[in-house]
Amino acid sequence: MKKRTCLAIVLAAGEGTRMKSALPKVLHRIGGLPMAAHVMAAAGAAGADALALVVGNGAEAVQGALSGVSVGAPTPEFFVQPERRGTAHAVLAARAAIARGYDDVLVIFGDHPLLVPRVLLDARAKLSEGAAAAVLGFHPPVPAGYGRLIEKDGRLVAIREEKDCSEAERSIGFCNSGIMAIAGEHALGLLDAVSNDNAKGEFYLTDVVEIANSRGLSVVATEADHVSALGINDRIQLAEAEAIWQARRRREMMFAGVTLIAPETVFFSHDTEIGPDTVIEPNVWFGSGVKIAANARIHAFSHLEEATVESGATIGPFARLRPGAEVMENAKVGNFCEVKKARIGPGAKVPHLSYIGDASVGAAANIGAGTITCNYDGFNKHRTDIGAGAFVGTNSSLVAPLAIGEGAYIASGSVITQNVPDDALAFGRARQTTREGRGKLLRERLAAQKKK
Repeated sequence: MKKRTCLAIVLAAGEGTRMKSALPKVLHRIGGLPMAAHVMAAAGAAGADALALVVGNGAEAVQGALSGVSVGAPTPEFFVQPERRGTAHAVLAARAAIARGYDDVLVIFGDHPLLVPRVLLDARAKLSEGAAAAVLGFHPPVPAGYGRLIEKDGRLVAIREEKDCSEAERSIGFCNSGIMAIAGEHALGLLDAVSNDNAKGEFYLTDVVEIANSRGLSVVATEADHVSALGINDRIQLAEAEAIWQARRRREMMFAGVTLIAPETVFFSHDTEIGPDTVIEPNVWFGSGVKIAANARIHAFSHLEEATVESGATIGPFARLRPGAEVMENAKVGNFCEVKKARIGPGAKVPHLSYIGDASVGAAANIGAGTITCNYDGFNKHRTDIGAGAFVGTNSSLVAPLAIGEGAYIASGSVITQNVPDDALAFGRARQTTREGRGKLLRERLAAQKKK
């Protein structure tokens, strides 16, 4: 059987006034990814061969954010709806794409970030069975405020806005999500037939149902769970959607073999990758671009972003891995440590209270507490390279650019400004001077000053 081609039209031109934000609504993030990108990903997973994004409010920002996003979907083509005149009018902004003649046309919304591919595939299946249009419905916990899907003998005969419903129709719990699949051969004919003969003078996509029925075409409804149909209109709904998305992702991680000791306290990004048998302790946050191999351990209250952690490594507690951090096999980044743009070699240890930035730490090296790579001179960043098996004593400042050789030993409390050869011992601290009795005199003088 010939594969059916599919165009997905994502409506992303809404004002989003209830978000109270200068940022276009569809760019607000769920799991670190713009809402519209989640929708694009669902469309791609449902077999869309092309994506048409209809933009309006903040068009340049939306195009800039979504044109290069990688979510396993076709590269989007953008169409501008210069004025908002209803959903059918928005769809027709992508007329040029529709006219290319796809078998299936999906109309979806950029503010439905919890949409799953299965429900789009269900709608496409109805088109393959001969329906001219398939409308995605759902049963919300509270139907009030939603348009109702009116069915008769297995056909969808109308979509009725609640204010226009009879008492019997208002009791229907099957509601309109707004998402629709239209057979490509009928799409432009049905859309062009939509009129704006209504109180608001707008062109409503829902009118396609009655127009198709009047032409003897088959229109059906398919059902999605109410979460997949959840649209985001304000910050409260955004937070609710984030919670649902995180719950889904946690379950996926645990089913894949990751241990989450307190799942509800761990937060993932859309692209977080974690191997099996890794243990994540409570209160850990993953920003974008984090990859963790199997059998690692992330201790509590750690924060990771654009970082790589290899097998057997341990992070935290209270550690921060910033972009460019690479922690190799069996290495350790301990409590209250920060690593940025640095490679911690196999078996190396940065146990506590250290900052390692723009650096490399060789295999099996040990970095003492309070060590800092002084990488910034006020204008430029400089590198510090620490050799394999080196030992850096507690409370050392390593002033970059700097190279510390393999097996070298840095005495505690040193400020190191020059390269240290392999196996050398380096001191960089002032000689201690002790003056008998002077502590008592100093204490008395300070007490007298305070009394005055």
